[in-house]
Amino acid sequence: MTSEALSFRFHHPSRLRRSVLTVPAINERALQKVTGLDCDAVIFDLEDSVAEDRKADARYKLLEFLRNSDLRHRECIIRINATETPHFREDMNLVLAASPDAVLLPKVEEPVTVQDVADSLGEHAAAEGLRIWAMIETPRGILNAAAIASSGRTSDSRLDAFVVGLNDLRKATGIPAAPGRTYLVPYLMQVLLAARAYGLDVIDSVSNDFRDLEALSAECAQGRAMGFDGKMLIHPAQIEPANLHFGPSEAAIAEARLVADAFADPAHAGLNVINIDGRMIERLHAEEAARLLAKVALITARKDKHP
Repeated sequence: MTSEALSFRFHHPSRLRRSVLTVPAINERALQKVTGLDCDAVIFDLEDSVAEDRKADARYKLLEFLRNSDLRHRECIIRINATETPHFREDMNLVLAASPDAVLLPKVEEPVTVQDVADSLGEHAAAEGLRIWAMIETPRGILNAAAIASSGRTSDSRLDAFVVGLNDLRKATGIPAAPGRTYLVPYLMQVLLAARAYGLDVIDSVSNDFRDLEALSAECAQGRAMGFDGKMLIHPAQIEPANLHFGPSEAAIAEARLVADAFADPAHAGLNVINIDGRMIERLHAEEAARLLAKVALITARKDKHP
């Protein structure tokens, strides 16, 4: 892989996205609770969770909340209404006024949707550094996931992450909401592969029954095994299990430190493969270890600032 390809593939900074809580922008009580929660990121939702006749009210409540709250220790994302809806333009005006970390586009099915929003943001100085997340939640979105992800190759696309939405996909395909998500796994892996091919993070879908933490834990373990970076959540009770399952284990941290230290040893300078306790370890494992340890540092720093 060329140095140019590597710089493209890992051009996004390391971020914590183990637990991504979605909060209805219309719900003032839920908004106020956010500041005391231990989630890595918050999606403030203007779309599905807000009734048609309350969209304007939700925008007002959200802007007031963001202007008067300190959320610097976590990533803030605003999910807007789709580009073809009458709410899109006002939602984008709110995004420019609120300056979140990212804007989440629902039901993305074509690369042009991402590029059009990126072009629009590029016209405003207030949007400098603002990233785009895309929800992949329809059959067309699944089929076009690689093409959508490839739009992240351009420096001005701003595309940073995929979020899988299984509720709409189940509705469109007729696949039931069964434990284990057996018949949905191929679609989940298709989205994950597309994201990884173009250097994007990817967030697993919600677990709908927030009272069933056992089912949530099973989905988190499954999603982590698949390679997802974190999980979209609908209730604060789901935060701790998500942080646990998508965070690095003590064993993984110890292994990462062992590998990093071994490749930092001057005796191994210039080597791409070294022997550690009878195991052949490649330099790519050192790169993986560095990324894991960077996340550990982020977790530690956040705990120090917000214990």
